[in-house]
Amino acid sequence: MFMEAMEDGKSSAPRKRVKTFCGSNYPISIAFIVVNEFCERFSYYGMKAVLVLYFRYFLHWNNNTATSVYHAFSGLCYFTPVLGAIIADSWLGKFKTIIYLSIIYVLGHVVKSIGALPDVGGHTVHVVLAMVGLGLIALGTGGIKPCVAAFGGDQFHPGMDHERGKFFSIFYLSINAGSLISTFVTPILRDDVQCFGADCYALAFGVPAILMVLALVVFIGGSSTYTKNPPEGNVLVNVSNCIGFAIKNRWNHRGKQFPKRDHWLDWAKGNYNDDLIMEVKMVLRVLFLYIPLPMFWALFDQQGSRWTLQATTMTGDFGAFVLKPDQMQTINPILILVLIPIFDVAIYPLIRKCGINFSPLRRMAVGMILAALAFVAAALVQLEIDKTLPDFPSSGEFSLRVINAGAHPLNIQFENDQFDVANMSASVHKSFNIVAKEKPFQIVAFRNGTMFPCSFNAEERESLTVIFYEIPDEPLSLQCKQENDLVSKPEEGMAAVRFVGGNSEIETVNIGTYSPVNVSGDYSFTDYQLVFRGNHEIMSGDIFLGKVFLDFGAAYTILLKPDEFGILMIQDLPENSINLAWQVPQYFLLTAAEVMFSVTGLEFSYSQAPTSMKSVLQAGWLLTVAFGNVIVLIVAEGANMEQWVEFILFACLLFVVFIIFSIMAYFYVYVDPSNLKNKEKEEKGSISSLDDFKPIAAETDKQTKV
Repeated sequence: MFMEAMEDGKSSAPRKRVKTFCGSNYPISIAFIVVNEFCERFSYYGMKAVLVLYFRYFLHWNNNTATSVYHAFSGLCYFTPVLGAIIADSWLGKFKTIIYLSIIYVLGHVVKSIGALPDVGGHTVHVVLAMVGLGLIALGTGGIKPCVAAFGGDQFHPGMDHERGKFFSIFYLSINAGSLISTFVTPILRDDVQCFGADCYALAFGVPAILMVLALVVFIGGSSTYTKNPPEGNVLVNVSNCIGFAIKNRWNHRGKQFPKRDHWLDWAKGNYNDDLIMEVKMVLRVLFLYIPLPMFWALFDQQGSRWTLQATTMTGDFGAFVLKPDQMQTINPILILVLIPIFDVAIYPLIRKCGINFSPLRRMAVGMILAALAFVAAALVQLEIDKTLPDFPSSGEFSLRVINAGAHPLNIQFENDQFDVANMSASVHKSFNIVAKEKPFQIVAFRNGTMFPCSFNAEERESLTVIFYEIPDEPLSLQCKQENDLVSKPEEGMAAVRFVGGNSEIETVNIGTYSPVNVSGDYSFTDYQLVFRGNHEIMSGDIFLGKVFLDFGAAYTILLKPDEFGILMIQDLPENSINLAWQVPQYFLLTAAEVMFSVTGLEFSYSQAPTSMKSVLQAGWLLTVAFGNVIVLIVAEGANMEQWVEFILFACLLFVVFIIFSIMAYFYVYVDPSNLKNKEKEEKGSISSLDDFKPIAAETDKQTKV
């Protein structure tokens, strides 16, 4: 989130007299901008908090597809800022760009919300609406990203550096406040509110849409108070043209008859002034250091995808309260607000007192190590989760369990195995080899010496339940039925429940406030129904059948007893047993890495480039985030591996990148951009190398106020 609050208050346009707060120097216009940013960030992070679960459990994509599309969307959100900056600086100006792209942003939210309504079309319609909505949102949020903070900086007169710095502190707090509140509230709207008998994704997306409408209304409401600077030409375009011309000119003069130049950018001389060429050289030195950075963001942005999916296989029971899997993302903004002052006030000064030169590039390198360690921690948590998972049948196997719904105990024989099942109870699942077996299979139940054979069909990797039951008024009879069980944990960390109707007097069953389920008295199984964790009353109309506790990630079969209004609950899958608290260390490590890497990276980048080139570096920084998401997309789709192995793979890749970055940083020479003009005046020729610039101290002043 650090890359969103960047300072760019430079303007040569005439300044009008502005309204200020009660006798202070602060323009009243910044109130509208801060509120707008809070609402917009609430809108974006609220929608994004439940996005991967929407893909997984509403569109029913698998984990890899859900992760890939999530990161494709995230990457697109960081490609579009370049387009927004060009539109604002070259054509519409910041004010109009924010308004027009915010309208597109709102439309994206509306389309996304409509696509989350179960009754609107089928699966294809939902997918199309989701993709169109996300595309519009990416254009809107990315397009205004480089404009809002810069527009806030435009509200201050030259010389108001202190006030501008305070504004960016408040602006950054509004970003984190919006993120914190939305990532906590939106999962509640998704999970605790029921729409059409399921999770209410339409509401979870609709509330962020309303907040984005409010953001737009507030921003337009402050129109009369703003200082609006006209577009002054896009530096990014000029830099691109300069580089393009230099490459083209060098290619056209590649023969030996043309004298060599000290730097390939010198081939742009004649068409571009020396100041621009020197500034581009400085920027390229920094952009060169950006090359390894996308790998950090490839790890960082998995908080909202892989880590959220990991949380669905854990328990959120903290005793006094219960956390939902997607609410774990709130840890990041909370830790951000805690760790920033700790690092600035305590850790960095302590390191300086110890005489350690903890330069910006060294901080970034340490941030990479911390991020890699965060994924090692995530892998260790995943290994513990895997230990608690049931042994689902593998290739060439199927799993079998027997339920005895009769009044007498049974002895079961199948293949070379035999076991006893007491009356009104169930056996455990056992795996059997299915290779080269004839179908159907036959299982035999013995009751008081009488044999009752039962035939059933099974496919590999299936988990089956065979239920033996007695026909009313025929106590000597014994019948059987088969039903498939779950072969994966229930979605979203919820509990899954199904019923077996054994009482002909019961036609419908209610679980708490959930919709009634139709049952029959012939021992047929209903489909599984997802319900919240907690105590639930089982009712048939006004008849109380029993009370059950359903836990995170568990699956249950509830048998309606044949001779009474009662129930027998059988656990099909065990509950999640690893607590979400075990994710806290990985979140702590990754947030500490973000503080050291992201904040320091922005400070370093902006301290090493001329003022006129800050927008170019802003675009370059955002593109590293975009390419990081592309890396995750490629790995998620291309690598078919266990989750803990994938976490270790990412950690190893970042460690390799850490080594490469450390080597690059070792040879980097710090420069002071303020010496650029003085250096030019002292030298008569063109400057072809920047390595002779005066190095500056490793501890650079902040160029970005957050």
